[in-house]
Amino acid sequence: MATKKLAFIVKSLPYKTETSRLALTHAIASQTVEIYLEDGDMVDPVLAFMGDGVLNCLKNQKAMTTYGVTSIEQHLKNALLLDIKVLVCKEDMEQLGITEDNIIMDAEDIGGETKANIVSFSEIQKEMETSDHLLFF
Repeated sequence: MATKKLAFIVKSLPYKTETSRLALTHAIASQTVEIYLEDGDMVDPVLAFMGDGVLNCLKNQKAMTTYGVTSIEQHLKNALLLDIKVLVCKEDMEQLGITEDNIIMDAEDIGGETKANIVSFSEIQKEMETSDHLLFF
């Protein structure tokens, strides 16, 4: 029985590129690989937003209106719905003037029970150090 820990680190802005969306898509898709693993093996993903990446967590995104695409907001809620651990860097939020009220903390509106966590960079660093695979977006 082995658990592979995957850390998806999002540092990219949420608009004009697909980078952030790919990070969320890969984190969500990581939950489906278990059907290909040996019995008892698991994948443990963590999705961390830091630097400009914390802007992906803002509420009330208007991606469909502005760009004609679904928002990162819905992707993030889907990740929370799947119980993926979501971390948002506290220091970067403070630097950008973002408060907890400004970001997506849960997916209760679609039945999710897991909440995002606002943590210090050192907590994110610990997650990176204990991961088997790091994926930077």
